[in-house]
Amino acid sequence: MISIENLRKVYDNGYEALKDIDLEIPKGALVCLLGPSGCGKSTILNIIAGLLDPTSGDIKFNGESVVNLHPKDRNIGMVFQNYALYPHMSVLENVIFPLTVGKNKISKAEASKVAEKYMELTSIMDIKDKMPGALSGGQQQRVAITRALVQNPSILLLDEPLSNLDARLRLRIREEIRNIVKSVGVTTVFVTHDQEEALSISDYIAIMDEGVIQQYDIPQNLYLEPANLFVAKFIGSPEINIYNATYNDKKLNSKGFSISCENLLESRICDNFIEDENYLIGIRPENFILDNNGEIETIIESVEVIGRYLVLHFNLGDISSRAVVDSKVVLKEGDKARFKIDLDNSYIFETSGRRVY
Repeated sequence: MISIENLRKVYDNGYEALKDIDLEIPKGALVCLLGPSGCGKSTILNIIAGLLDPTSGDIKFNGESVVNLHPKDRNIGMVFQNYALYPHMSVLENVIFPLTVGKNKISKAEASKVAEKYMELTSIMDIKDKMPGALSGGQQQRVAITRALVQNPSILLLDEPLSNLDARLRLRIREEIRNIVKSVGVTTVFVTHDQEEALSISDYIAIMDEGVIQQYDIPQNLYLEPANLFVAKFIGSPEINIYNATYNDKKLNSKGFSISCENLLESRICDNFIEDENYLIGIRPENFILDNNGEIETIIESVEVIGRYLVLHFNLGDISSRAVVDSKVVLKEGDKARFKIDLDNSYIFETSGRRVY
């Protein structure tokens, strides 16, 4: 288990990269640190690795503090964005190198036996004699992961490991990464800015912004039960539609539509609405439901074909909006359409971003 307690990182110029981070990562879990550039996710990874010192706070592995331990004494494996393979060594030589140096080094013959077990797991035995320059991006990534795993680390750290690969290869390699780390049983921390990557492979996701963990949860809950406006906007593609509204007489009135709060699910209401207060209504594209009797009438401005579904673009109260519908729906630019809102799966936020429904 990794325990992060009240972790802060302030650089010499006064920039506060991490603000009192608390995080518990269970043994054997695959946890993603997800967020936009500059949110602090790589800073956490580098502090776990020992490449950066925290300003304050503690990091514990299985209950023991490691903040004063040298990186080589933390029993971690790390895979970098650029793979960091030795270009003058073959694949096998790259993989066994960590086993043949340091105080616990073993002979090359012994190291080769250990390495072959992991190379079979990562399906790189057939390229063991090739040089890194002759490998594809996906093959280089597998070599880097194998080199990290061969040390039998208690923790595996992956820093944006798929960002240099094309889209199709990223899809395949991310599935392989999950299968590999789960078969080995190593606790894994994976840094990415790609929500699809994080949602598809993680046991848990910590979504970050401005040095703060906004929500730490299972992937499905980040989408279905976002803690605040930032999470709701960051998770989901196409992005959630957001509308300004004012609460009056048990209704939320927005330009182009209104919502009777009597139709809201009582179990989802987190706080009382305040008369004449401004709110933000969040409606995911799939929660605009085509309905001939729907309360919203609009004109379709464009239709985006995304395989199994269509994205309908339209204006609602001067806000450019999107709805997702089945690809069998026959609608084209200029057509009129009526929608109803699935209120049971929509969201309401205070203007500060705090969720109230």
